[in-house]
Amino acid sequence: MSVETLHLDIVSAEKQIFKGEVVMIFVTGEEGDLGIAPGHSQLLTTLRPGYVRTLLPNDEEEIFYVSGGMLEVQPYIVSVLADTAIRANDIDEAAAIAAKEQAEKMMAGKLSAIDLAKATAEIAEVTAQIRTVQQLKRRARGERA
Repeated sequence: MSVETLHLDIVSAEKQIFKGEVVMIFVTGEEGDLGIAPGHSQLLTTLRPGYVRTLLPNDEEEIFYVSGGMLEVQPYIVSVLADTAIRANDIDEAAAIAAKEQAEKMMAGKLSAIDLAKATAEIAEVTAQIRTVQQLKRRARGERA
């Protein structure tokens, strides 16, 4: 018995990060988490900074971080278009934690509205990166998110 799959493309502004067949996709949508399986109805939505988790036909998983972007779903084709997309294995957790701490220190000082918005956005982005790495670590230990 063959497993039904759908084709997934994850593309950042710089390059294609993933192209292949998957059994299921989980993403952080604007309205909450989404699970997409083969035959899903058409959908176009924005993505929040967070993870894209894929279940591959061989029962392995791959996890990616996206800084936000767009998700387009056709019944058997899914496209993720993101400004930034990184494989979770490639995220430097220590650097992300340091960047979050630096942005939090900036917010504690006197900031203009523009600097405050920039620091807030940076905190949201690095927090999502840290959550993505932590999810990858939980999966490696066999825990469920």
